[in-house]
Amino acid sequence: MTTITIPYKPRKWAIDFHDSGKRFSVLVMHRRAGKTVAASNHLIRAALVNKNTKYAYIAPTYKQAKNIAWDEMKRYARVVPGVTFNESELRVDFPNGSRITLYGADNPDSLRGITLWGVVFDEYSQQPSNIWTEIIAPTLSSTGGWAVWIGTPKGKNAFYKLYEDNINNDQWYTGLLKASESGILPESELDIQRKNMSEDEYLQEYECSWLASIKGAYYSKEIQTARNQNRITNVPYDEKIPVHTWWDLGVGDATSIIFVQNVGKEWRFIDYYENVGEGFKHYAKILKEKPYLYGKHFAPHDIAVRMLGENAMTRLEIAKGLGIVFETKGEAGKETTVVPSISIDDGINAVRMRFSTLWIDATKCDKLINALTHYRKKWNDNMGMFEDKPLHDWSSHASDATRYWAVTPPEFCHIDDSEDDEVWGDYTFKGI
Repeated sequence: MTTITIPYKPRKWAIDFHDSGKRFSVLVMHRRAGKTVAASNHLIRAALVNKNTKYAYIAPTYKQAKNIAWDEMKRYARVVPGVTFNESELRVDFPNGSRITLYGADNPDSLRGITLWGVVFDEYSQQPSNIWTEIIAPTLSSTGGWAVWIGTPKGKNAFYKLYEDNINNDQWYTGLLKASESGILPESELDIQRKNMSEDEYLQEYECSWLASIKGAYYSKEIQTARNQNRITNVPYDEKIPVHTWWDLGVGDATSIIFVQNVGKEWRFIDYYENVGEGFKHYAKILKEKPYLYGKHFAPHDIAVRMLGENAMTRLEIAKGLGIVFETKGEAGKETTVVPSISIDDGINAVRMRFSTLWIDATKCDKLINALTHYRKKWNDNMGMFEDKPLHDWSSHASDATRYWAVTPPEFCHIDDSEDDEVWGDYTFKGI
């Protein structure tokens, strides 16, 4: 038997993790705790011990996978005789036929249909909540493969739920490591970080706080207030009240649908659905399968744009042919939807203004809540500051659908304007 010594000296918490023998592990760690190094070596060990097996490391984006883990992977694996590195595909090939590939959660289609023996999700709190259940879990089913989730908190999202649901599960390994308790970083370094960061940033990054606001997030204050007021909870469907839907329409991107009931001044988000690469036929089937009495359907203005081709139809016409009639105004053939085309900034302000009226189902709208929590400004690395526009990522589609709800004029939902003054206040939307 050949003995290969990897130049890796695990910290105490990492030894406990490596030796746990659990199929599933969730590691909530402060910055600089060494979680990416430990996870990389966990993959390398598995690849060396098991012949002809395949493993994946998944970061929020492909660029992050390359910047964060690729050099670490090469650093520790290069001592293996006969190992090769594929730079263009971020792949490590071992002489026993095993392989480790780095991926980004921003390209989920690259992960479909593969077979894996193990996977690491790095910074899982910044990844789409369905990447595990809908994409990766099936890749492990035939092999009985394992999964590890690592990261720092970014609000109460899918990462939080994964940790909380399994903290007392004997079949899972869970760990939470705060900088004030780990002893990894000297107190002098922590003092410097406290001075350089806001309180929320420090609590999130170094003390693993689930409640600290995400830097640059648009709706962090509104979501925290909703949680404090118990408006993110079980919100049942009322069979006596029609369900309206608001859509964000994608082609290559995701299509998102919010299912909403209006009761007085309350807006109840009772359900949420999203999918990628499907046509209206699929969504018509989804609507039919749900037990709701529908009211009106709302979509952005670009649904009325005619598609390319000799017999081109608008998506508005295609949807109507399948029984999904979106609310429009104007004469036939020149319709526009009642959702106005206004600036994204105005739409974000509208969501903030109306958030106090929202009640959101914590279970059925879990993906929506996760997206709204992560919807944030784009960071400019060159300028070292946030840009005055949203980052377009997996959280954008659900957030856009919410924005369309917020800017839809109340009269189109049969709302009594006299009862809605407090909702809309004195704000005037450009273009309405």
